[in-house]
Formats: sequence, structure tokens, C-alpha cells
Amino acid sequence: MINIELLLSSGAVRMEIPKGKLLFQEGDKAIFYYQIIHGSIKMNNYNENGDETIQGIFGEGQSFGEPAILGHFEYPANAEAVEDSMLIKLEKNQFLSLLKKHPEISIELLATLSRRLRFKAILSKEVKSYDAEHRIMTLLELFNKNEERDITQPIDITRQTIANLTGLRVETVIRAIKKLEQQGRLSIRNRKIYWVE
Repeated sequence: MINIELLLSSGAVRMEIPKGKLLFQEGDKAIFYYQIIHGSIKMNNYNENGDETIQGIFGEGQSFGEPAILGHFEYPANAEAVEDSMLIKLEKNQFLSLLKKHPEISIELLATLSRRLRFKAILSKEVKSYDAEHRIMTLLELFNKNEERDITQPIDITRQTIANLTGLRVETVIRAIKKLEQQGRLSIRNRKIYWVE
């Protein structure tokens, strides 16, 4: 995460975005660096049948959309607020200037993008090679590790999102989670998914 005061001193501004609102759409020109102060944003695509594919979900302290800025291409996905969110945005040229002045930020950004590539590579392998239970457990473990979550807290991801990220149907996800609970690998309390302690 880039220090907020540094972003603001470089010309960034805060902005609020309500739940369900699109920040940008697939194919839009990439003109801002975005970082989340609080809330969450998902990047997604829809096919011709209206089926959603989630490319990523980003939360507090995370940034999104940078590959389009750095690669000088249009956004490859939509960005939609999952909940009411507060963001900070910095215009592309100001962002690139900031990276030139602070190479340590560039190195951290490369590390962040590398972790995302690893996440996508692992999920891609899972979708093509493994059964539903294995895909779900791998996704939840990756999600937990990336978010650095306390295992005593519920896993804050919907069954629909699990389905979208693993290439499964929601009904399949529900059945697989029940099976994982019966195997003692997950716990369900008040419709929330927990790790078994």
C-alpha cells in the first residue's frame, strides 16, 4: 500500500463509491491509479449470456487496475463496489511520476502484481485439474493467505464469488462446502464459513 499522505501530496483525491456502482467498465481508457481506504471492489467480466467471471476482489489498503496503467492498455474488466467504499485516486501521469521519484514503491508494486499472477496461475490450474472440493479449499487458503485473515474469523467470501472464481455452479459450491464440513475441513455457523480450529 502506498502511503496515503504521499499519494495526496502527489495530487491524489479521495472519493466515495456506493455499493453496486461501477467505477469503470471493461474497455475504458485507464487514467487513474486507485487504492482502497475502506470497503471492497471487485473486478469482473460478463459473457454474452450475462454470466459473471470475477477477476479479483480487493479490500482495504489494496490497489487495483494498475496493469492497465503500466501496460498502457484499456481496462480488461469492470470495477464494481461490493460495498460502500472510500477510495483514493491518482491520475496516471502523476502516478508514473510518483513511481519514478520513489523506486521502492515500484519494487513493492512489482511484488504485489507477482502475487496476483501467482494467485491466478494456481486458480487456473485448479479449474482445469481438480474436483470441486479441492478447488474450493485451494481458493479459500489463497484468499486467507492474501488477506492475512485470522482463522477464527469467518471467511468473508460469498458462495457466488467462490463459484465465479472456481468455474463452478453455485449449487455445486453449496454441495461441496457441505461435504467439506462433513469431512471436518470447514465449519458452517450462521451461514458463514469458518476454518476448523
